[in-house]
Amino acid sequence: MSKKSNTFLFILGGTVFNVLVTLLIFILFLVIYSQFNALLPENTAAWMLPVIFVAAIVASFFIYRLTVKLIMKKVDFEKHFDPIFGPRRPTRKP
Repeated sequence: MSKKSNTFLFILGGTVFNVLVTLLIFILFLVIYSQFNALLPENTAAWMLPVIFVAAIVASFFIYRLTVKLIMKKVDFEKHFDPIFGPRRPTRKP
């Protein structure tokens, strides 16, 4: 496979992974909230759903970043993937 197709598949897989992780974390937070729902006032349901949604997005972002860092340690990105925004500039050595 070419570098461009590898890049496309990596981005597609990363997007699907991030959406699935967000969905799973959202469901997990909803289950946790439902366990404590009886202890909280009734008006918390109106603002807890958006808070849970944002928390799931933030948590999935951190999990995604951690996963990509682990993948980057094992895979040479420059060898297998095409740059999206252009070639990397060489780093200057002092």
